Amino acid sequence: MLVIGNGRLITRDAENPFIENGAVAAEGSVIKKTGTTDELKALYPDAEFVDAKGGVIMPAFINTHEHIYSAMARGLSINGYNPKGFLDILDGQWWTIDRNLNNESTRQSARATYMDSIKSGVTTVFDHHASFGEIHDSLFAIEDAAKEFGVRTCLCYETSDRDGMDKSREAVLENAAWIRHALADDSDMIAGMMGMHAQFTISDETMEFAAANKPAEVGYHIHVAEGIEDLHHCLKNYGKRIVDRLMDCNILGEKTLLAHCIYVNPHEMELIKETDTMVVHNPESNMGNACGCPPTMEIVHRGILTGLGTDGYTHDMTESYKVANILHKHHLCDANAAWSEVPQMLFEGNAKIANRYFEKQLGVLKEGSAADVIIMDYNPLTPMHADNVNGHILFGMSGKDVVTTICNGKVLMKDRELTGIDEEKVLFEVREEAKKLWSRING
Repeated sequence: MLVIGNGRLITRDAENPFIENGAVAAEGSVIKKTGTTDELKALYPDAEFVDAKGGVIMPAFINTHEHIYSAMARGLSINGYNPKGFLDILDGQWWTIDRNLNNESTRQSARATYMDSIKSGVTTVFDHHASFGEIHDSLFAIEDAAKEFGVRTCLCYETSDRDGMDKSREAVLENAAWIRHALADDSDMIAGMMGMHAQFTISDETMEFAAANKPAEVGYHIHVAEGIEDLHHCLKNYGKRIVDRLMDCNILGEKTLLAHCIYVNPHEMELIKETDTMVVHNPESNMGNACGCPPTMEIVHRGILTGLGTDGYTHDMTESYKVANILHKHHLCDANAAWSEVPQMLFEGNAKIANRYFEKQLGVLKEGSAADVIIMDYNPLTPMHADNVNGHILFGMSGKDVVTTICNGKVLMKDRELTGIDEEKVLFEVREEAKKLWSRING
């Protein structure tokens, strides 16, 4: 048993949201009890005590849209790359990278991503993978890294016709094999979805093949209207908007996650709401690719389950929080926008999305919930209480403040030292694989 105490405790439990000198007791993979530090130390005197040293104790973060395959792009310069728009960015950079990934480079990319996630307090990752250089068993290569680092993860492969129908079919079959594997697993640490890139790279034939090979228990994870080109393609080739096409292909539903949703209109939002489909917003990526600002505030106000992701741009969820807060104020010319909606997405939406795929309740510290806990090295200079914790996180904390990360009751990092992982060895191996990948890309 673990008792994590001697800190300001944020529980995200509406009945007991904040304890000044709080503690949380974890037994196995679940939370046993929350209370004051003195209460829990007296109740569980033999438990291992993890000292927050006056910092902040809170639920670990969830990232509902990642791209592990982008890990080795940091600092990469591709010969001849001079993008004029979003499609050039996709083909010239991201598709060039994934066409050169093999399973070992995929595994090392996953190791790098999960390590950075742990160091930023993220313990649950929904990844959207692509490695057209080697598709078969690529999701299982990621699983190897997830098990090594002890992170909870939901995986899918990015099905696309962009490199031909043979690879498209292989991608669907990789998804199907992984989903069956995850459904048979009882650890509550892995899950699977049917992944798709974006509708403009997916034919009706591929849509039908994916549907025929998707187990009924899961949904789709698909990019939607990330660029205006996606919408124009759908209107020109199918005579309908993107969400309408997805509706007609029976892709929408409570287990399906739509990433981005920049160019969607009120009619499409109504379909998303009526089908109880999920949406994930990725503010830094949208801004970095100059794709536009999605109508996320309206999507949230319509009651659509909306989460917050990073799209591989970062692994630090506090960065996405900060950027989304500013983006929507700027876009709407409204200084009052996004104050409540963005933390709702990060702390409530992400947990609800994750719990459509994982059994133990995530994103909250209360009896019976998952023992996913982080400690932040943060000593507030102003009063901190239940009503203003989000303001402290937004303006006072970052992923660099995470000192201890616990997932499923296991300490993955303590006092900024990874547990059972030789960080320098991992970094060396990742760098060596990155050199090989860069060499393949640039000849």
